[in-house]
Amino acid sequence: MIKGGIGGANTSTGLKFEKRTNLHDFIKSLDGYMVTPNDKKDVTTSRWLIHYKNEEVGEIFKQHGLYRYLDEFEGYNWKKILSKKILPDDGIFVIANNTVYIIEKKYQARAGSVDEKLQTCDFKKKQYKKLFAPLNKDVEYYYLLEKEWFERDEYKDVFDYIISSGCHYYFDYIPFNKLGLPIPEK
Repeated sequence: MIKGGIGGANTSTGLKFEKRTNLHDFIKSLDGYMVTPNDKKDVTTSRWLIHYKNEEVGEIFKQHGLYRYLDEFEGYNWKKILSKKILPDDGIFVIANNTVYIIEKKYQARAGSVDEKLQTCDFKKKQYKKLFAPLNKDVEYYYLLEKEWFERDEYKDVFDYIISSGCHYYFDYIPFNKLGLPIPEK
């Protein structure tokens, strides 16, 4: 495995995802954080504002929530940039470093199409960069992988490729400091 590809074991310093865990639930559970719905067009909320110590520090969006976020920029038209929508499992825009973090969660119980999906990170990161370039926002692309399945020698070449593409992968959780948000005091 590549150094830096594996997260630590302390879930209090990292983002632990299980099949039913949501990013916004995790962040709002942290000391000093508040997460509130921010989706005026959709009652099935796919966007949330992130506040730390009463200051807005970012926004979370899921799937189509990304495009509702982009619709708020006057004169911006994603259809002139991409030929087809790409839908992130989770995304976070962090104000302090003007960066959008795209998180794709992959779980697997047996061999299948996820193997090939891991090899698309270069294309998808380039598409997200294209999407956010007119807004002068940086993009980071992360895979969150279920350790039990993906921490196998047969994925070494794929993980080497992910890193060489400027993308990142983590097993079971993403270290919180990799998300660019303020670190809680406790």
